[in-house]
Amino acid sequence: MQIRKYEKRDVAAILKTWESATRLAHPFLEEDFLAQERRNIPELYLPNAETWVAEVDGEVVGFIALIANEIGGLFVEPSHYGRGIGRALVDKAHSENETLEVEVFSKNSIGRRFYTRYGFVKMEEKIHQPTGQNVLRLKFTAGV
Repeated sequence: MQIRKYEKRDVAAILKTWESATRLAHPFLEEDFLAQERRNIPELYLPNAETWVAEVDGEVVGFIALIANEIGGLFVEPSHYGRGIGRALVDKAHSENETLEVEVFSKNSIGRRFYTRYGFVKMEEKIHQPTGQNVLRLKFTAGV
């Protein structure tokens, strides 16, 4: 596995990874919200985030997007779950930031389990206005 900076040629692979991981982890999200996010990723999020991709055998199988110390998105191809790719991506983000924060949907048991195992702790719970869903705001600080 190799982790490298995102390049514009990665957009299609990132969207594919996002789509397959989102369908698995977020079955509760409405199609209109997902359609808007699909447009936002290449037009809004990627141009404004520091993004790293994970490659296996030359294929992008995961990515993490950061805005300052906040994880705006962490997605891994479901066929590659359990191989340490998500952990490696968060390790990369943590190597650049002393603390990390993230919001995860309460109903996203896959994401909540991952972040808990990594060592993130709950800061607050609130409503995600665009979807009406509960989200948890989590924080990770090494050594805490």
